[in-house]
Amino acid sequence: MRHQKKGRKLGVSVPHRKAMLRNLAANLIEHKRIKTTDSRAKELRTFIEPLITKAKNGDLNSLRQIAKKLPRKEVVHSLIHDIAPLYAERSGGYTRIIKLGFRDNDRASVSLIEFVDFEHADAVEVAEVSE
Repeated sequence: MRHQKKGRKLGVSVPHRKAMLRNLAANLIEHKRIKTTDSRAKELRTFIEPLITKAKNGDLNSLRQIAKKLPRKEVVHSLIHDIAPLYAERSGGYTRIIKLGFRDNDRASVSLIEFVDFEHADAVEVAEVSE
């Protein structure tokens, strides 16, 4: 039974799912918006929002906890120094999911996940992330 089990399986094994969420989070931090499936975007939101809350603290313990979850040092640096100060007054809800419709080849529902109130220098270019 699946009582009290949180999170989506996303059709992959546990190590694959952890690696996929780490890479999706790194791509979201790097590109500020990415296009992926609905279920991955919803699961990514539950993964990235606690990291942003920890990044707002800015102390050494928070830095170490974030570095444990994200794959690259430059992504951690960007999260702490570029993204977290923008949300200092906001208590949650750092990301937005916009449904875009369905992919042509497999009819999977596709969404755009982006940071709220973030000025995009490259608003036209959207990073598309898939398997």
